[in-house]
Amino acid sequence: MTATAETTDTTRALRPHAEQTHADELGALAAADTRTRPQGWRLSPHAVVDYLLGTTLEDGTEITPKYIGARRVVETAVATLATDRALLLIGVPGTAKTWLSEHLAAAVCGDSTLLVQGTAGTSEEAVRYGWNYARLLAEGPSEAALVPGPVMNAMSRGALARVEELTRMPSEVQDGLITVLSEKSLPVPELGTEVQARRGFNLIATANDRDRGVNDLSSALRRRFNTVVLPVPDTAEEEVDIVTRRVDQLGRSLQLPEVATSLTEIRRVVTVFRELRAGATEDGSAKVKSPSGTLSTAEAISVVTNGIALSAHFGDGQLRPADIAAGIRGAVVQDRVSDGVAWREYLETVARDRDGWGEFYRACREVDA
Repeated sequence: MTATAETTDTTRALRPHAEQTHADELGALAAADTRTRPQGWRLSPHAVVDYLLGTTLEDGTEITPKYIGARRVVETAVATLATDRALLLIGVPGTAKTWLSEHLAAAVCGDSTLLVQGTAGTSEEAVRYGWNYARLLAEGPSEAALVPGPVMNAMSRGALARVEELTRMPSEVQDGLITVLSEKSLPVPELGTEVQARRGFNLIATANDRDRGVNDLSSALRRRFNTVVLPVPDTAEEEVDIVTRRVDQLGRSLQLPEVATSLTEIRRVVTVFRELRAGATEDGSAKVKSPSGTLSTAEAISVVTNGIALSAHFGDGQLRPADIAAGIRGAVVQDRVSDGVAWREYLETVARDRDGWGEFYRACREVDA
């Protein structure tokens, strides 16, 4: 494929990979980076942190923030990857575990695609390797019949492998990683050989707190990870900033029509989610029932993005309470009985009498009718 064709494909992709979207920033950082780089890394650890948190280079190049949160959390994650310890990112759903994992891989090795998606049906072959069964039956076990998985490819290239939702994978599949993480090799007994990891190889796994106990990690596997907990945003302003940035990026990526995004409505969505998560209003004046859902930052981003699409295609081009009302209700009411009670109570005890929330209250009641 020619360079021109690759560029065209990238511009037409619904969701380009991080290393494609931010290729210019990664290139500028690499050119300006004079610090020591671990073997196999595209950037120094310091430059990786700058890529994730944002900075302005001496030549004026603006590096946009990819993760908004405590610098020490990011530094700890990057420092772990510079050692022989694997990295486990843990947090409630919506704390940007996958987002951080992808951008870490993009910055460190320039390839975020060596990914194993953990599900209840993930097999050992997805983590280790598989076989081209036509060749296997015709020729028997051979290197030509071997189909390497993402982890094996990362080991042979000296790159980062990513395992998403580790605790959703069956325990016996999880434990297939123990040899990889402890011996830095992957045996292939059918061929009487092994793949040894090149320098630069490491592994990033993610797991969410709500799945703890589904397929919890064995102590043997957990010992081979350094665990970094990603917290929910500390303040409403921080969460509003995250939502605003991601909505803007998604709008450009999806090529949504221009909508006058109202910071008031974004702040309203964030406020509703934070208060329902906490079980109390922000000023502490009233307690509210918390619904069963997580009401994460990621869900707030989804609600606002959907509201923008509604406003652009069916509204007046201005994000209004009616555009976000249905999305908020859909995020909050996962269980029609218990969550429905919590939502209606919130509307009547908090939203109805709050200054400036009259239109929002009426829009939500109309959706609820």
